[in-house]
Amino acid sequence: MTGDTTGDPVCVLTAAQESFLDLLGRADPEAPVATCGAWHVADLALHLAGIHWWAAGMALGVDLEGADASQPRGRERLVDVYAWASAHLRATLTERPLEAPALTLDGPGPAGFWYRRQLHETLVHLVDLRLATGSTPRSATAAVWAAVWADTVDEVVTVLHPRQVRLGRAPAPAVAVDLVATDVHGPSDAIVLAPPVASWRIGRSDAAADARVEGPAWALALLLWGRLSPDDDALAVRGDPAALQAVLGRTLVP
Repeated sequence: MTGDTTGDPVCVLTAAQESFLDLLGRADPEAPVATCGAWHVADLALHLAGIHWWAAGMALGVDLEGADASQPRGRERLVDVYAWASAHLRATLTERPLEAPALTLDGPGPAGFWYRRQLHETLVHLVDLRLATGSTPRSATAAVWAAVWADTVDEVVTVLHPRQVRLGRAPAPAVAVDLVATDVHGPSDAIVLAPPVASWRIGRSDAAADARVEGPAWALALLLWGRLSPDDDALAVRGDPAALQAVLGRTLVP
C-alpha cells in the first residue's frame, strides 16, 4: 500500500484485501491467532469474510446480521470464500455513490462510511494474520501509509469508543489520555476517507492529560485495538501508567 495508488478509497481497500487473500493462501488454516483469543486462521478468515458480506448489505440499507454462512476449514475453500466476499463488498461500494443512503453502525448514514470501517477492519485482521504467520508488529504494518493508520486511530477515538459508551458496553473514562502520532504532520493526499490528524484525546476534555502516549500511528492503532502493549519499544508513555491502563482496560472497540 505504497507508491502512487493514492486518493482512491477503492484502491486502498483493494490493496488491503488482496494482501490478506495472498497470505491466507499460504497460511495453515489451523494455526493459532494469538491476538484473537482462541481463534485459528480459518476462524479469522471466516469472520472477515462474514463482516464484508454484512457490510455490503448495510451499504445497501439491509441489515443481514445473524444470517447463516458456510464454515469451510480447508485452505482452498477459505480462499474462495474470502475472495468472493471481498470482491462482493468492493463491487457493492463501487456501485454506490459515497453519499448514497445506507445503514451505518449508528443508523442511517452515507454508504461511504463502509469504505473507512471495512478498510480498518481489514487492516487490523491483516496484522492478526501476519502475526500468526511469524511477522513482528513493525513488519506487519510497514506497507501501510501513516495517514491510514492515523485514520484508524481517529475512528476508534471519535466513532467506535463513543459508540461503546453510548451502548453501555464501556464506561466513560474518568481520566484523560493524549495520543500523539510522531509520523503524521498534517494533511496528506494519501487517503481521502478522512483528513489525517496527529493527536487525539480519550476521556475528559476539561482537564490536563493524566497520561500521554507518543509513537508512530501504526503503534497507536494497534495499542487501541489491543494488539500492542503500552510497554512496546515503539511507544513512549509519559504520566500516570495506571491512567493509561484504566483507559485501555475498557472496551474501546466492538
